[in-house]
Amino acid sequence: MWELSDESLLAGMAAGDAETAAIFVRRYQARVFGLAVALVGSSAIAEEIAQEAFLRAWRYADAYDPRKGRAITWLLTITRNLAVDAMRLRGERPVDPHLLLSRLTTSEHADQPSVTYEDAEELRDALRALPPEQSTPIVLSVFYGLTAVEIADREHIPLATAKTRLRRGLAKLRVALGVTND
Repeated sequence: MWELSDESLLAGMAAGDAETAAIFVRRYQARVFGLAVALVGSSAIAEEIAQEAFLRAWRYADAYDPRKGRAITWLLTITRNLAVDAMRLRGERPVDPHLLLSRLTTSEHADQPSVTYEDAEELRDALRALPPEQSTPIVLSVFYGLTAVEIADREHIPLATAKTRLRRGLAKLRVALGVTND
């Protein structure tokens, strides 16, 4: 069963197969927990987020569409959304986005919890290639869930500039990572 693809595991989960769900959880529990810890800065809250992420994956496994992206991307998106919701509820921003960006774009941080997933180096390289005025709005949007208005306020730039930097940066990341809108 360990050789099954993520798509097969999700299909099994959608059919209610607890064994495939257990394999899926074991396969990705470290990544989900690592992302949650990196975003919220608390192991206890990260555990709750990870548990809820897998519950939602179980509940909505039949909604996963492999044409829209990889299963791990889908699962990490669920995790990120839960983490953003948790941070908003707490009213905190435990990690400065500039610090988070530097952690994502440097290769070693033994003393800090890090997000590990298959394409980490490719993502780091793509983020390093972006000018800071484009990478910072991406981090603020993707990891913190800030809107363009909030990014403009935080960075002290006009709204149109924030939107343009975000759009151009994401376009460059898509090209660098080979993401297409098929």
